[in-house]
Formats: sequence, structure tokens, C-alpha cells
Amino acid sequence: MNLAEKRIMVTGGSGFLGRNVVQKLAERGCRDVFVPRKAVYDLRYQEAIDQALSDSQADVIIHLAAVVGGIGANRAAPGTFFYDNLMMGTQLMESARQRGVEKFVGIGTVCEYPKFAPVPFREDDLWNGYPEETNAPYGLAKKMLLVQGQAYRQQYGFNAIHLIPVNLYGPGDNFDWETGHVIPHLIRKCVTAVVENKPQVEVWGDGSATREFLYVTDGAEGIVRATEQYDGAEPVNIGSSFEISIRDLIAIIAEETGFRGEIVWDTSKPNGQPRRKLDVSRAKDKFGFEAKVDFRTGLRQTIEWYLAQSETAVPT
Repeated sequence: MNLAEKRIMVTGGSGFLGRNVVQKLAERGCRDVFVPRKAVYDLRYQEAIDQALSDSQADVIIHLAAVVGGIGANRAAPGTFFYDNLMMGTQLMESARQRGVEKFVGIGTVCEYPKFAPVPFREDDLWNGYPEETNAPYGLAKKMLLVQGQAYRQQYGFNAIHLIPVNLYGPGDNFDWETGHVIPHLIRKCVTAVVENKPQVEVWGDGSATREFLYVTDGAEGIVRATEQYDGAEPVNIGSSFEISIRDLIAIIAEETGFRGEIVWDTSKPNGQPRRKLDVSRAKDKFGFEAKVDFRTGLRQTIEWYLAQSETAVPT
């Protein structure tokens, strides 16, 4: 698919990942890209979806919009995470089908995988168990995009694909205390400790859990490549295949931010899923995607961006 010839709607296109996807589309010569903003188009509601589709006249939809957050946010509002994500995806895909949209790119989440899936996570293992409890409502809501897309492909011949990106990070990430994910959360904690001369930083869990992280520009490239080149029914992982423990992660962040104090583990708080690492061979085989940015470089660029943006931070 030559995307430069298509009208493309990118939901969530003003967000962290979305801005990078829109930039990748621009680099490919796309000039007709519509980004519905929530203040005008609240995609939880059918009327807003209808208006967005009418205003965009989209040939292709890349559905990035989601209610997201870390473990704390998911524990505090599981109903919100389930309902909002489910309603956005289900209604949008049905309306896209009715209007004859050529392609629907559903963006899932690594939280779809079973809590104890064999590592590395293979797409064929998606249904072999229940997701990790703290983010299961979110993961299952996003997983319904896969089920719906496959059902619509079978019944209507609708071209819906499903991509499963791993945890993203990079400049422009969400550094909010309540809703930020682990990397921005730990960066902010360490930078704050340095600025305020605090002797210690507290981290949830015991540090044994592992995560895979993907630099946001790499994630955006994978999504756009799949939009161009992949039309299959099977889900595809988008990742870096780089796994690191939370214990090692905080050690690197402390080093890069100049924090020299003590790391205190709050073992009363959950670790989340024990391990996360994706098998990324399908993405390479189907559309030639491989991550390019190494973790230490990406982390350093993320910290530098945060220091430049923060009103309270000072360079270390």
C-alpha cells in the first residue's frame, strides 16, 4: 500500500507514540493525515466516531488512541481502563467496516499476554492463560481488537491487522506521577532526588521482574511498515527483543541521572508480570522490521529530553 496516496486517520495521533507515527507518515510523503483530538472527537461515543469518519474520509485508520497508565493507575481504575478502551476500539472498527475503510490497524498491548507465557512471548501463545491481574482489564479490552478484526476478516473480508508493541519509551513520554510508565517514573524519581538532595529512591516490588523496552521512533516505524506491507490475520509483536530487570534498570537510570543514593524496594507493592520479552521474528519475516536504537542510547536521550523540559530539574 502506497500510503502517500491514501487519506489516513491516526487516532491518538497527538500522543506520545502518535506524534512519532504521524512524523513517519510525513517522511513517506503522506499529506492527508487526520488526527482527531479528544476535545472535539471523544471516540468513546458513537456520535464522535461518526463525525471523525465523516471529517476525515479515511481510507486507512491507525488506531492508537487508548487510556493507558502504569500498575498503580490500572489498579486504581480497572473499570475505566476496560470500558474506555473497549468502546473506542469496538465501535470504531464497526463504523470503519460500514463505511468501507480499506484498512484498519489495531494497536494492542503486551498486557494481552498470559501472566506466565513462555519467554520469549510468541503470538501463538496469546490464548494460553489469563493476563497478569493488575492490568488484565486493559489487556483484555485491547485484545478484543484482535478478535473483532479476525471475525470481520472472516465474515466481511475486512482488512484489519493487529500489532502488539512492547513497552515504549523516549523523548516526549508521559512523566506524570500517577499515569506514567516505569521508565519515565524512575527517571523522574532519580532526577527529583538529585535536585532535592534526597538520600534514597523508593521503587515498587523487589526488582526481579523483567521488561522489554522499545524506543518510540522504532515503535512508530514498525507500525507504519506494517500498515504499508502487512495484511495478515495473525497478530504481530513489535519489539526490540531486549530484556532487562527492574533492578538493573533503576541502576542504569541512577547512573545516567547522577543519583548516588540508596535504592529502597517496597515489596508490599506488586512486581506486575514476572517477565516480558517478545519473539519478534514474525515482524522481521512479514515486513522487515528490526529495532535500531540501542537501549542505553535511547535512555540517555530520554533523560536529556526530560532535563531540558523540566522546570525543576538541573543538568547533572
